[in-house]
Amino acid sequence: MRRTALAVGAAVTAAVSLCAGCTGGAEGAGGIGDTGARPAASASPTPATSPKSSGPLPDGTLLVADFGSDTVTFVDPEKGPLDSVRVGTAPYGLVVDGRGRAWVATAEGVAVVDTRTRARLGLVPYRTRNLGPVTDGEYRGGGMGIALAPDERHVYVGVNVPSGNGTLETIDTATREVTDTAPVGRRPFDVDVSPDGREVYATGHDSFDVTAVPTEGDGAPRRMEVAPYGTEGGLGSWLKPHYAVVRPSDGRLLLPFEGERLVVLDPATGRSAIEDMTANTHQHGAAITPDGTLVVVGTGPIDPSSDDGPSLTVRAPDGEETVVPLDGPHEDVTVSADGRTAYVTGGFTRDGHWDGITVVDLETHETRRLAAGERPLGIAVL
Repeated sequence: MRRTALAVGAAVTAAVSLCAGCTGGAEGAGGIGDTGARPAASASPTPATSPKSSGPLPDGTLLVADFGSDTVTFVDPEKGPLDSVRVGTAPYGLVVDGRGRAWVATAEGVAVVDTRTRARLGLVPYRTRNLGPVTDGEYRGGGMGIALAPDERHVYVGVNVPSGNGTLETIDTATREVTDTAPVGRRPFDVDVSPDGREVYATGHDSFDVTAVPTEGDGAPRRMEVAPYGTEGGLGSWLKPHYAVVRPSDGRLLLPFEGERLVVLDPATGRSAIEDMTANTHQHGAAITPDGTLVVVGTGPIDPSSDDGPSLTVRAPDGEETVVPLDGPHEDVTVSADGRTAYVTGGFTRDGHWDGITVVDLETHETRRLAAGERPLGIAVL
């Protein structure tokens, strides 16, 4: 599946109506503006939702962000949905801290959910301006990627500014207030943190880059281009970065592209190397286990005449890959605490999503489907 600018242009022309999550919005530059504030969102600790059921959750319960709704859903990994909690419009990414609080990036703000009582504790409004009206859809303004600091004192959320560059907002987890903002690239699909907590990495989908934002001192954000196919396609290109993971062994970032190329980015130098991949399909979500096993979601073909279908790539630390076929498009993935099971969300940022999770046994590569919320995107294991 060799890519050229002409081939990509033809594919985009033929399939632009299906490319939610891959093409950009309107042209323009932007960042933190001075106007366009949204209606105020409450950061009150008053619970916004009462749980539908009581009692402890099963071991390994999953929490998914329902991008097609305004909820997060608790999912029994064997039986399916257990309960839902309203969090805000079009939730995208989420992360869970050691106190059992989920931090959920929505169009309205970052919702805080107590996963033990299954109630929303509050909503942290964004400081970023020019987000437009609160709405749904993949080009909506508001939070996308989200990550937790190693010491859990801060949460970092990538905020999409429609038709402009995004921002990274820092939230103090004790006060539940935004304490800092920094400029990053366009549509920050993913946010990751260095192992020592000194830098945060925002992957800019529409700007072909990763922005490294220091968390200490007065250092300025650093933009690192990540474009193994070049940037000639601009906003119409399919060949952009989506999700990244930080490799535990050395802190390098791994960014998969098209089931063909894995960019290994050294954030200290900004230099990158490219390794071969084998899935031959458009790739989105990624996760990595403590031993360095990489799992990557293949969403399906750009060109059905030459590309392969949806899959999950399981890549060992030595680079050996197994490609597990999936039934239909998927978006994001997480792995169980014991590293034996992957959970792949069917929400998808383009057309073709479905309301469930594919459960993949990483030893036998057997799969099964599980109902889960409404267009689930972000996912975590409680």
